[in-house]
Amino acid sequence: MTDRPSLPHNLEPSSDASYLEVLRELVAHLRQNRTQLREEWARRIMGAKFLTAMTNDEILAECSAVYDNYLGALETGSIEALEAYARDLSERIIPRGVETFEVVGIVLLLRDVLARSLFAKYGANQQVLTRVLDAYEPAANRIANTVAVGFVQERERIIRQQQEAIRELSTPVLPVRERLLILPIIGIIDPQRSRQLTEQLLRGIRVNRARVVVMDLTGVPTVDAAVANHLVQTVEAARLVGAEVIVTGLSPELAQTLVTIAVDLGKMATVGDLQGGIEVAEKLLGYKVVPISLQSDP
Repeated sequence: MTDRPSLPHNLEPSSDASYLEVLRELVAHLRQNRTQLREEWARRIMGAKFLTAMTNDEILAECSAVYDNYLGALETGSIEALEAYARDLSERIIPRGVETFEVVGIVLLLRDVLARSLFAKYGANQQVLTRVLDAYEPAANRIANTVAVGFVQERERIIRQQQEAIRELSTPVLPVRERLLILPIIGIIDPQRSRQLTEQLLRGIRVNRARVVVMDLTGVPTVDAAVANHLVQTVEAARLVGAEVIVTGLSPELAQTLVTIAVDLGKMATVGDLQGGIEVAEKLLGYKVVPISLQSDP
């Protein structure tokens, strides 16, 4: 058996009349035995302990939908509808903890269930069986690949969203006074995070109409030369949009890195700790701290 070349979104390897006739017969057989085959597939899934996050009724319902989309792809030669369904299915089952190996496993189980059905029907005639498998195998492989790839792509998209959310939480821009923001940074700063830090800071300055920002680096263990330069550029970018940046919490190692790479420290206002930075920022904004004496009632 030889696989035939394929075109994007097209499962038909040939317009040969003989091939199309075999394919129509194949689809008719699978549609006629639809109920039996999809129930067998569902039983195999449950027996293999796949999709344990779903109920048996849910598994059977999804098997019915996937089976119908599978037949549609075989019959029309187009996988576009199957791609759309695979994305929708992935969106629904990934949050429930379904893993990639489970999706690959259930697709292979369906392929096996259908292949066994074809062997049972055409096994007595090797020539006819060969023609049927020549029509079925390439399409089945591409359909299986479509479902698996769709799941993996959706999973990667969700992971990227989660990583983005985590990064945003790790670099919060906090308004503490009118026109005053605090940007506490914790953890390792890589080039991607440093770019995101700049974007979030500039957005926070614009939204809050901030004039002073206190950037606290107490929780940053180390930075390399590239990131240190980016921090300086962030300070400059903030100044260009109208906000002064006060850097606090520089460790001896960070200070040494800045000196080593010859950063123009004249462009950076630094204060030893966060409390001191806030006090300096409040003075810049004209705030005045007035002590209040608490007197007990007579």
